[in-house]
Amino acid sequence: MARLWCFLIGYAFGLIQTAFIVGKCKGVDIRNYGSGNSGTTNALRVLGTKAGLIVFAGDMLKAILTTVIIRLTFGHMYPELKYLLIIYGGAGCVLAHDFPFYMNFKGGKGIAATGGMILAFHGSFFLTGLAFFFIPFLVTHYVSLGSLILYAGFLIQLVISGQFNLFGMFDGMAQATLNEMYIIALFLMILAYWQHRANIKRLIKHEERKTYLGRKNDANLPDTGARK
Repeated sequence: MARLWCFLIGYAFGLIQTAFIVGKCKGVDIRNYGSGNSGTTNALRVLGTKAGLIVFAGDMLKAILTTVIIRLTFGHMYPELKYLLIIYGGAGCVLAHDFPFYMNFKGGKGIAATGGMILAFHGSFFLTGLAFFFIPFLVTHYVSLGSLILYAGFLIQLVISGQFNLFGMFDGMAQATLNEMYIIALFLMILAYWQHRANIKRLIKHEERKTYLGRKNDANLPDTGARK
């Protein structure tokens, strides 16, 4: 039951579509511009750097708040399941962000929300999470590449940390709990790669669009109907 409640907490926060809200404040329905995606990258391209960073912070914040609430409530009630419950909350947040029911299940791709969960997950994940995303992005200016590396890096670090007992699980069910964490993290990674399938094709063909901070990006175009 704790798993379900944590998932629902994350789901409730994930339904807050920051890009859609910020766009509406500017008189723009972001779903009708650029890629039609209600996420940070499209907000950067359509609404500008300042609005894009607000969206990025908002989407990260909802996952961070999810994690903090779970830590302060269920984390104290079930200390041996704390990190597992955080991942359930993160999964709920990402799924609601990606597929909000009140927007015909068309939201973002969940990268900023995932980043928020990773940064608040465990102290050792903070700097590595930043590095996994920002180093590839700042070097190549491909948001999609940074996003894909972030997910793969999180899963790899999670497995390594779990097997070296970084999470302090000593009970008899420790490995079963860890395996459950790995499965959920793997599911989220597969979902992210599926959401980025068009980006992956463009990266392979060297046709992916670059995104820059602090300068105008080429995205103020009507939506073509395809979520990129």
